[in-house]
Amino acid sequence: MQRPIYLDHHATTPLDVAVLDAMMPYLTDAFGNAASKTHPYGWEAEEAVETARAQVAGLIHADPEEIVFTSGATESDNLALKGVAMAYRDRGHHLITSPTEHKAILDTCHFLEQQGFEITYLPVDRTGRVNPDDVRNAITPQTILVSIMHVNSEIGTIAPLAEIGAITREHGVLFHSDAVQSVGKIPVDVDALQVDLLSISGHKIYGPKGVGALYVRQTGPQRIRLEPIVHGGGHERGMRSGTLNVPGIVGLGKACGIGHDLMPEESVRLGRLRQRLYKGLTSRLDDVYLNGHPELRVPGNLNLCFARVQDESLLLSLKDIVALSAGSACTSESHEPSYVIQAIGVEPSLAHSAIRFGLGRHTTEAQIDTVIDAVVEKVERLRALAPSPTPVTSGS
Repeated sequence: MQRPIYLDHHATTPLDVAVLDAMMPYLTDAFGNAASKTHPYGWEAEEAVETARAQVAGLIHADPEEIVFTSGATESDNLALKGVAMAYRDRGHHLITSPTEHKAILDTCHFLEQQGFEITYLPVDRTGRVNPDDVRNAITPQTILVSIMHVNSEIGTIAPLAEIGAITREHGVLFHSDAVQSVGKIPVDVDALQVDLLSISGHKIYGPKGVGALYVRQTGPQRIRLEPIVHGGGHERGMRSGTLNVPGIVGLGKACGIGHDLMPEESVRLGRLRQRLYKGLTSRLDDVYLNGHPELRVPGNLNLCFARVQDESLLLSLKDIVALSAGSACTSESHEPSYVIQAIGVEPSLAHSAIRFGLGRHTTEAQIDTVIDAVVEKVERLRALAPSPTPVTSGS
């Protein structure tokens, strides 16, 4: 049976064949523990890890020593927020973030609130962007960290990190960004963005699941200290203990290397495919509304509301044709409208119709045209079954 067209690349990406090829030796013959310093098996594994560390660092213009390997972006986010909060609590107890962050950030912030930390959740505008002036105005003498994601995982909006970074640097406040949806898709330069910590995930960039990284600044204005959240063994310079996942780390490194090489051409191609999809749908359907910024968005993302259609009904009707989602994979079991869509001011009746299209490396024009035809057909059918007597206006 033919599988549906895959347009859920924000949830996960297929493993690149070249990544698998790079990993295979470390799943079989080169099985050494990178912490074993007394024989060739360990030296071989350690060399592979350090090569990958350099590849990850190269993609974001960092130094290899600033890369800490983790089990994924969720752990990286937890280590960044909890690690800073505990290491700098003698300096202050206030953190700043936004309500449209990934749950790995929001749930960690809720945990820190229970530990006595104060969290400010800054509003976002209709496109999902935080106003840098709001960051400036929210900073107090007790502020130790600001955490704003680079690209929103649902609506694809790119945050003004460089402007925010300049403000945090001016006030001596640390700056973290969840860059899971930007690394490997748009240029990321940790110095240009003035971030101090940055989270990366392997499976969002055609690498393996179960591996990620946290960039921790060790140069420039200050050397960042982190209180570890995993203890035992002192791996990764004491910031993240645990036997290193050598095959996964090799895969992450290779994926970063491929992303670095393909990004210029790939981003242009995906941007064109996204426009083809958007124009194809909006030219044939009325009452279709774009969520997120019309221009400042990651190339492969398109998030649309289809008025007078429920997202669950549309997704169910399309399940054999195209794989899509209504929002973040981490909240896909919820029957409530996306908290991101609500935060940007989309009215509730329309928020229930938001669909996320995630284009990727292997998406073709023919697939996009097939998806356009299928979505148009299903939306028209669903609207005919349950027409709305009153027009709906967009909140975005």
